[in-house]
Amino acid sequence: MTVLRSIALFALAAVAEIGGAWLIWQGVREHRGALWIGAGVVALGAYGFVATLQPDAHFGRILAAYGGIFVAGSLAWGIVVDKFQPDRWDIIGAAICLLGVALIMYAPRSVA
Repeated sequence: MTVLRSIALFALAAVAEIGGAWLIWQGVREHRGALWIGAGVVALGAYGFVATLQPDAHFGRILAAYGGIFVAGSLAWGIVVDKFQPDRWDIIGAAICLLGVALIMYAPRSVA
């Protein structure tokens, strides 16, 4: 159950961070205005809180693993929201990142 909770929190954090960055992008680059930017700032703040809910107590480990989630999540966001078509190298790179996440977060640790 802990692994499932951790994965769900990573997914929620990805939506908050990537969504927040996208909202700011839309507000600034697409000239949609201050409300979009403000919503993005709120979403980015929410990401910071969600990350603290991870069951692992090591900040560095959580943020390192989240980097891989961010890579894969950003490509997924691009596919769904911006109709981006990743090529095979994008997909392979994201898969490698997710493998790294799995190793960092869920590999068995020695107690010593």
